[in-house]
Amino acid sequence: MIHPTAIVDASARVPESCRVGPYCIVGPQVEVGDGCELISHVVLHGPTRMGRNNKIFPFAAVGIDPQDLTYKGEPTRLEMGDDNTIREYVTINRGTEKGGGVTRIGSGILIMAYTHVGHDCVIGDHAMLVNAATLAGHVTVEEWAVVGALCPVHQFVRIGAHSYIGGGTTITQDVLPFSKTSAARENRAYGLNSVGLKRRGFSEERVRKLHHAYRVLLASKLNTSQAIERLRSEGDLGKDVEMLLRFIEVSERGVIK
Repeated sequence: MIHPTAIVDASARVPESCRVGPYCIVGPQVEVGDGCELISHVVLHGPTRMGRNNKIFPFAAVGIDPQDLTYKGEPTRLEMGDDNTIREYVTINRGTEKGGGVTRIGSGILIMAYTHVGHDCVIGDHAMLVNAATLAGHVTVEEWAVVGALCPVHQFVRIGAHSYIGGGTTITQDVLPFSKTSAARENRAYGLNSVGLKRRGFSEERVRKLHHAYRVLLASKLNTSQAIERLRSEGDLGKDVEMLLRFIEVSERGVIK
């Protein structure tokens, strides 16, 4: 099924089992396998060849020219396997002549929104690229690896099989297979958002009680459980401090102090 607003080049190969949604553009030298779906506003440039049952979400641009200043229109390509999910606003570039001429995407891969896959990358089967992961050119991501959200990966880096990269981690060297790799997490709570609370109409008394609770939680030498116990022993917490303590008590991952 091809929506009447879609533009499909006469040389593109799109089987009848595929669905091409509104305002999609399928350019020349594109070959799509059986059962693929382009939901809407998808751009496919060629030369690109993809396998079966791939699903591409709105505003993804797949098989577009490489972002390389030395690229002068050489006939490079993108090759993609089966059963991949490409989410919104993903960009995947074709290869460059100097990098071998081909970007390769395996099978069973989830590429989440706003991810960029640069020219000449190789993505192994069942890998996962989480929202806004950014791969420079010539990156290899081996099978079952997970690249976390907002992770920039330097060119020519290899991400080993079955590895996991925590969100927000800048990768400039190869990541060991089977490893967990993450940037240091040194988050801190810097006290009460008193200016914001006053702007929202909190009274001086409400702010005072919250200031006291934060001093006990953050500035005393008590651990979290001891701080909560001390605050509850003082009575007359007020609804704001009570909400704060309940928030801490039901936390499953712990709180930033």
